[in-house]
Amino acid sequence: MQKNYPGKYNAAGLPLTFSESLFRTLKYCPQWPSDGFADIEAARVWVQEFVRWYNNEHRHSRIRFVTPSQRHRREDCGILAKRHEVYQAAKEKKPQRWSGATRNWEPVGAVQLNPERQVRLAA
Repeated sequence: MQKNYPGKYNAAGLPLTFSESLFRTLKYCPQWPSDGFADIEAARVWVQEFVRWYNNEHRHSRIRFVTPSQRHRREDCGILAKRHEVYQAAKEKKPQRWSGATRNWEPVGAVQLNPERQVRLAA
């Protein structure tokens, strides 16, 4: 199998990009226990809570500040349309507060973990 992605690979030869990205997100979470976990069960409980928070509460910047669960359930289009309406109404009500266009609330298409890496690989 030819390696098309830099980094680590699993036993099947598939890149571990997703695992590496998740690990980085975990490590940089403010709640990450800097002293480690007391035992494996404490680690499991912490990770389960992190996954629940990440999927259901964390508003991700790459998907226009909706949660991954909202996007998965295809609720993002309605949420983003409502945000667009709110921003337009605010701009019409107080145009002096706005020096340019409002935030882009258009739904995003496919999201890549490391798009800059893909560009480098294609070159």
